[in-house]
Amino acid sequence: MSQASTTLVMTGINYKTAPIELRERIAISPADLAETTRALAATPGVTECMIVSTCNRVELLAAVDSPDTDLTGFLYQHFGLDPELLAPHIYEERDRDAVRHLFRVAASLDSMVVGEPQILGQVKEAFAVARASGTVAGQLEHLLQSAFAAAKKVRTETEIGSNAGSIPSVAVDLARKIFGSLQGRTVFLVGAGKMSELAARHLVQQGAGTILVWNRTQERARHMAEEFGGRVVPFEQLHEAASEADIVISSTGAPHPIFSRENGQAFLHRRRNRPMFFIDIAVPRDVDPEMGKLEGIFVYDIDDLQQVAAAHMEERSREASDAETLIASEVERFQQHQRTVNVAPAIVALQRQAEEIRQAELHRVHARLGSLSAEQLAAVEALTRGLVNKFLHPPMQALKQAARLDDSVRLDALCETWSLPTGAERESDQESAAYGPSQTNSMPEKAEGATVSEPTMESRR
Repeated sequence: MSQASTTLVMTGINYKTAPIELRERIAISPADLAETTRALAATPGVTECMIVSTCNRVELLAAVDSPDTDLTGFLYQHFGLDPELLAPHIYEERDRDAVRHLFRVAASLDSMVVGEPQILGQVKEAFAVARASGTVAGQLEHLLQSAFAAAKKVRTETEIGSNAGSIPSVAVDLARKIFGSLQGRTVFLVGAGKMSELAARHLVQQGAGTILVWNRTQERARHMAEEFGGRVVPFEQLHEAASEADIVISSTGAPHPIFSRENGQAFLHRRRNRPMFFIDIAVPRDVDPEMGKLEGIFVYDIDDLQQVAAAHMEERSREASDAETLIASEVERFQQHQRTVNVAPAIVALQRQAEEIRQAELHRVHARLGSLSAEQLAAVEALTRGLVNKFLHPPMQALKQAARLDDSVRLDALCETWSLPTGAERESDQESAAYGPSQTNSMPEKAEGATVSEPTMESRR
């Protein structure tokens, strides 16, 4: 995958721009994520890519080598959606804005519940899938590692993560507000994944009574039930057990609703019309919205949780402001690093020119110097290399400063002065100065110090 002359693009929809009815139509299950990522990588113009798909967002992050590369077209075609339906809800960020968006997502500043820790893990999982699928290389590797470092810095240097909530905690808060108290209430956890586990912890803290656990994998359900003192519901008894519950919190990966309006009518009949509350935190949804039209059944999906989350956000505005300031600083640090990396081909060319001149001069005077001892040769080498380094230092600093300030006019003028690669020439050389961690960590140091290693005077003898 070439990294020359690429643009970073972030395209997608999230809970702010699209309702759940639309998000669930392009939700990507964990089982399908690798295949979908590879399909995105096959899109003309995409050189690297990854996909973040959660209950609140589906975002395509890609490095593209053409401004005409159409990531939105991939969404339309892959999911079979009418562009007129999806287009009003899509956002697209490029280069610096894409970097900022990714950093904010990883730091949980773009989450429904600001400060929740789950999103960082989800981004890391998406990156791991892309790595395993062979769709990331040096550019996204460095970008994602920088995003993870920025998120960690936000966690350690601000209070954004202290007493942070989560989507499951918001769901439990909603249930508590509905009932006044969860003491003695029977709760049915449908799905035994991370979301349900978090919900179970909050429910136990709130004094919930019986906890029922259902999952397609019975071993997982048994493990969670044992951990929280609950009871496992056999796979085939899903709907029978649901009628026992006052509160059903559902979070499965099912592609279609597992609770229908007809199920709801049966539940009410068995419960003699005692009310039931369904909190559906799955995308696609587990509960058919039609069930909520039945008198006595109340259905809340993940978008309904936004009102509770909004109140939570007001309480955390100061912490969020501190985190935003830190993220802005980290984005600028990343951009400066990228600009310095982009000038590396010119610095290498300058070093190479200087080294060729040094070697030519040594070769020219070799006959006049006569036979030198090893100690004398070493002294000549040290003297000439030292002189070259001192002469190179000012122009290299000037190149780096112009790159850090993003002053392309000055940078090209400096390059023309010393007959170095300019503009598009630097971009075409970028693959030799790739932005993977190992290359970028060594390149600036090399530019600062010793010249490029070439055959010495002693090796020419």
